[in-house]
Amino acid sequence: MLGMLVVAGMVLSALAAPVDSAAASAPTEKITLDIKTINGSGCPAGTATASADVASDNTSFTVRYTNFTAKAGGGTSALDARKNCQINVLVHVPQGFTYAIAEAEYRGYAHIESGASALEQANYYFAGTSPTARVRHTYPGPFHGVWRASDTTDVAALVFAPCGEDRNLNINAELRADAGTSSGTSYIEMDSEHASVDTIYHFAWKTC
Repeated sequence: MLGMLVVAGMVLSALAAPVDSAAASAPTEKITLDIKTINGSGCPAGTATASADVASDNTSFTVRYTNFTAKAGGGTSALDARKNCQINVLVHVPQGFTYAIAEAEYRGYAHIESGASALEQANYYFAGTSPTARVRHTYPGPFHGVWRASDTTDVAALVFAPCGEDRNLNINAELRADAGTSSGTSYIEMDSEHASVDTIYHFAWKTC
């Protein structure tokens, strides 16, 4: 399955050393992001493409996927029921700043038959650190339309990237579909063909 995605904006939080400094407004200097790899059953290596465009105010970034879909029932393969897509990015931030991810907003499209269900979950981590916990969002059928989910981190629990280091950041998203007792086909997707579908990550900034 083709898994194309476009990343607009910037960085992500994970487990790294906390920084003891005051909260800061977003830096005004332009942030850059380099996508290193894209892989997963929802975006196989060699078939996926990506580009990056930092948000103008440096407060968030948006991920848009194409054909990232999990489906079950109606004669679909068991391999179609669970899909993931992981991107690895190198984030460059202005000197004197570091960051965490304070909130992630997920939106997608789904058709879920009565008796079926679907879920979305994601986690994030810097190279050399432990992954953050996955937060599951489950959607029971019947359902047809845009789904939404939000993961928010308390201010006291924010974990910031180490000051003065460029760390590769991994974003791993997963979709699952379960036919359950239904006989028809159900699916859940994050697909940029639907204008209302995207994933937005909000930064928290600190000075070093």
